Amino acid sequence: MTENVHTRARQLLTKTLVEGISKSDEVWLQMHLGECAECAREASSTHELLRALRRVSVLTPNDLVARTQMRVRLRWQEIAERSNSGLILWVLTAVSWLLGVMSAPLVWRGFAWLGETVGVPKLMLEMGFVLWWIVPALFAVAAVLHQRGMASGVKR
Repeated sequence: MTENVHTRARQLLTKTLVEGISKSDEVWLQMHLGECAECAREASSTHELLRALRRVSVLTPNDLVARTQMRVRLRWQEIAERSNSGLILWVLTAVSWLLGVMSAPLVWRGFAWLGETVGVPKLMLEMGFVLWWIVPALFAVAAVLHQRGMASGVKR
């Protein structure tokens, strides 16, 4: 049982230094540190180590910040372009389907007129009508797959 208490104290101490803890956990930790000399020493040495690390100065190249900012901006633009291209694709797909549904009667009349004029069998007209809608969708799928393939090829 006492090992679990010490483990919990170490975890809370770590959380305190990194992300913060709730008031109830902070009260518990302070009470435990007041009662347990070992955990109090560990907390004290951890605080001293962090203070020492904060005092250490690190020399960096002058342009490191500028290069890092540039890379972050480029990555942000890449992500924004991908999300925009996905949104644009969905909007265009929705508009295409909407126009397809709205124009289906007109296209069917055109196929019927062609069948009456040329004498094409009804089965051929129906197959042509279905292909009229499927072929563009297949081209769109091929374009999306090609784009994803190109994007994954660039990452490597």
